[in-house]
Amino acid sequence: MAWLAFTLYLTGVLVAFGLRTWLHRRRTGDTGHRHSHPPIGTAAWWAQILLAAGLLGGFAAPLLDATGLLAPVPILDHSWLHIVGLIAAVAGFIGIPAAQHAMGASWRIGVNAAERTTLVTAGAFRFVRNPIFTAMLTATAGITAMTPTWPQLLVLAAVFAGIELQVRVVEEPYLQATHGPAYVAYTRRTGRFLPGIGKAGHEISA
Repeated sequence: MAWLAFTLYLTGVLVAFGLRTWLHRRRTGDTGHRHSHPPIGTAAWWAQILLAAGLLGGFAAPLLDATGLLAPVPILDHSWLHIVGLIAAVAGFIGIPAAQHAMGASWRIGVNAAERTTLVTAGAFRFVRNPIFTAMLTATAGITAMTPTWPQLLVLAAVFAGIELQVRVVEEPYLQATHGPAYVAYTRRTGRFLPGIGKAGHEISA
């Protein structure tokens, strides 16, 4: 199961980041990558660190498990949970490129505060504001259920914390500043990561 998890994760990352970047550049002439360098110790800096740690740890933990260097957490080591994890991981890794495709030319990795893109509210974005991150969390949770070691649990925690920070302190303030009332109205009718959950009751502030 650990080798399957590693292969699935590797394939998912290559499709979600490598293939998507290539397709986006081919269609628009732009990679879509917007890499910033926030001051060390800020929430935005921690978001980048945690997401990077989660991405790299997502490779390492299943690989170490597969080679027998890690042992699963006994309470989580059940065949039925591994199967549920496999289903969740596959769904998540399918959901990531699907949500990226829905963004069209507006797809970005990172934020350029001086750039204005179209506010996407169609497709999966009708139901949640961050379907790509929802799919990422689903995939990571699935890989964790497939290979439930302590390092993999830390990977899941890092991805969750990094996404929360990235969305709340980087992307939401940027989108509100860029799209104003249209974005505020969108946040009031659409959940952050799950349908109906995390709707804004007031304007989002930086």
